[in-house]
Amino acid sequence: MSRPITLVEVGPRDGLQNEKAVLEPAVRAELVRRLEAAGARRIEAVSFVHPKYVPQMAGAEEVIAALPHEAGRSRIGLVLNGKGYDRALGTAVDEVNVAMSATDGFGLKNQGMGVDQQVSMLSDIMTGRANSEGGPGAGPSLSATLSCVWGCPFDGEVSADQVADLVGRVAELGVAEIALADTIGAGDPWAVTRKVEAARKAAPGAVLRLHFHDTRNTGLANAYAGVEAGVDVLDASVGGIGGCPFAPGATGNIATEDLVYMLERAGFSTGYDLDALIETARWIGAKIGRPAPSALSRAGGWPLRAH
Repeated sequence: MSRPITLVEVGPRDGLQNEKAVLEPAVRAELVRRLEAAGARRIEAVSFVHPKYVPQMAGAEEVIAALPHEAGRSRIGLVLNGKGYDRALGTAVDEVNVAMSATDGFGLKNQGMGVDQQVSMLSDIMTGRANSEGGPGAGPSLSATLSCVWGCPFDGEVSADQVADLVGRVAELGVAEIALADTIGAGDPWAVTRKVEAARKAAPGAVLRLHFHDTRNTGLANAYAGVEAGVDVLDASVGGIGGCPFAPGATGNIATEDLVYMLERAGFSTGYDLDALIETARWIGAKIGRPAPSALSRAGGWPLRAH
C-alpha cells in the first residue's frame, strides 16, 4: 500500500486544553515546531476561546506570532463562535476550524448554543467570508468539526440520521472539510462505518475528517474502520494527551505516534519520523508533569513492516 493518510496534529490545542498544567505560549509554540520537525504538516495550534474558560489556551495570538508562515505547513486555530473567528482573522493562522456539536446538550454546555443556533453562527461566518475584501474564500481556509457524533454526555446516543442532517446543512453552507468527532470516546468500529457512510451520502463533495478519543480503548480500532471506509484525514494528539474540559470523562485523544506506527506498519504513508515523534511525546510529557499515556512513548517503535 502507498495510499497517503493525512494526520492533523491536535496536541497543542485539544491535547493541552484538558491538562492541569498551563504552559506558556512560548512552550506551546516550541511544541508546534518540534511536531513539524517530526513531520506534521497540519497542526491545530491554538484555540481562540476566552482564557477564563480554558486558561490552557491563553495567549493564542502570541503562539501564532511566534510561528512565522512556512510553505507547506498549516497552523490551525479553533473557534467556537463569530467572536473567536474575528480574533483568528487578526492573526496569521492558515486555517480556521469552527467547532460545532451534533447535539443540543453539548452545544449549550460547550458554547451556549443549540444545533440550530450553531448552524446560524456558521452561516454568518460563511456569509462574512463571501462578502469580505478579496472575495469568496479570501483569508484562511475553513473547516468544521462536529462534536459528539458517536455519543453525547448530556443527550446520550446520537443517530446516524441526526449526524447526516447536520453534515448536510454544514456542507450546504460551503464548508469543504467536515470532521466527525467522537468527543467522549463512545464509538465502535461498526458505528464508525455507518456514520461515515451516512455523512458521505449527505455531503458527497466534502472531505471527511475523523477525530477519535481512546477513552474506552477503541480509538485505534475506530481509526482503522475510518481508513477502511475510505477516509484519508485523521486527527491525533502527540502522546495521547488531552480531552475536552466540557465533556465529563472525555479523556485522551488517540496518540499520533501510535496511529503513525499502525499505519506505517501496514504500508500507508504519513510523512512522519516516528522516532522524532516519540521523542516529542516524551518531551511534552515532561512539560505537563506526567508521562504521556501513549503506548509508543513507553515501548518505542519497531521495524516499519514485516519482510
